[in-house]
Amino acid sequence: MEVAVMINDETKRKLRELNLDEAITALEFQQSDINSVTLSFDERMQRLVDYLYQEKYNSKIQRLMKMSKFRIPKAEVHDIYYTARGIDRDTLQELSTCQFIDSNSNIIFQGFTGSGKTFLACAIGKQACKQQVRTCYIRLPDLLMEHDEATLTPKGSAKLLKKYSTYKLLILDEWLLEDISDEEQHFLFELIERRHDSASTIFCTQYRQENWHARLGGGVHADAIMDRIIHNAVWVDTGSMNMREYCAKNKL
Repeated sequence: MEVAVMINDETKRKLRELNLDEAITALEFQQSDINSVTLSFDERMQRLVDYLYQEKYNSKIQRLMKMSKFRIPKAEVHDIYYTARGIDRDTLQELSTCQFIDSNSNIIFQGFTGSGKTFLACAIGKQACKQQVRTCYIRLPDLLMEHDEATLTPKGSAKLLKKYSTYKLLILDEWLLEDISDEEQHFLFELIERRHDSASTIFCTQYRQENWHARLGGGVHADAIMDRIIHNAVWVDTGSMNMREYCAKNKL
C-alpha cells in the first residue's frame, strides 16, 4: 500500500517561503516510508515537529559556533587530556556544564605557553554554543587593535564596547600578553564594567594573579578591573605539561 501524497508543489513553495525547507524533507520522507501509512495524523505531526525542531536546533548551533570564530574549532570537552597533566578533571567537568554562565562567573585559564589554555577555552565555549549561548572568541591583541581602529571613527569606540558587551560568553585569549596604554586600560575597564554581573568571560593568560596589576598599567583602574574579574572567577592552572609538544609527538 502506498502512502498518500501529502504535499504538492504549491505547498512546498509556501514552506520554502516560510524558511521551512526542513519540513519539506520530513514530509517527503514520510511519503516514501511505507511504515508511515500506519501512523495517525497526530503521530505524523509529532514526528514532523520533532524532526523540524532538531534540524533548526542543529542549524542554530552550527551558526553560533561559526560566529564564535574559535581559534581551535575542533576542540571538544571529551578530548581533553588529563593523564599526568596536573589539571583538575572535576573542575573542568563542572565548567563544561556551563552553569558558571548562569551565575555570570568568569574562568581564568593560567599557564605557560603550550599548556593548552586555548584548547580548554574553546572546548568550554563550544559547550556554551550547544546550550544556545552567544559566544565570541578573540585574542586581546586583536581586540585592542580593533579598538585603535574604532577610535578613528565617530562613536566607534562606543559601538565596539556595545558589540563585545552583549556576548553572554566572551573568550579573551592572550590576556595581558602585551603592554597596554592608558587609553587601552580605560577601554578594558569599560568593557569589564559592562560585563560585570551580567555576562561571563574566559581569560587565557600566562601571568599569575600577583602580576596582573602591573600588567594592567597600575593605578585605580587596574584595581577596579581586577576586582570585577577575580572576585567571582574560577582559576584553573593548566598544568605543567607542554600539550603542543605532546600532541605533535603523539599526533593527537
